[in-house]
Amino acid sequence: MAEDYTLEYEESSGNIFADLDFPNAEEHMAKVELAHKINQVIQKRDLKQAEAAQLLGTTQAKISLLNKGRLKDFSLERLLKYLIKLDLDIKIIVKSKPRSHPNATISVSAA
Repeated sequence: MAEDYTLEYEESSGNIFADLDFPNAEEHMAKVELAHKINQVIQKRDLKQAEAAQLLGTTQAKISLLNKGRLKDFSLERLLKYLIKLDLDIKIIVKSKPRSHPNATISVSAA
């Protein structure tokens, strides 16, 4: 006789850091998305870590950390500079929030 199991779950907000109540969750998510794009470009260009490091003006160890998603030591500014060095355009949009939603957000979308 099969038992009837009901699984309870909570739907994600789309930001794992917010779901886990991390401070600065949106900044963490933005860094992940930027690092993901950088890693995609490095992989698409078939660059070795040492080659990517030379191109981006950093060390192979930093590229390794970036590749593993260990982003603690990377600022948003540094990740944006890497994208520029990879010849990618960056577009930043600043817009007002309606008073009904006063909390500002950071988001990244890559084409």
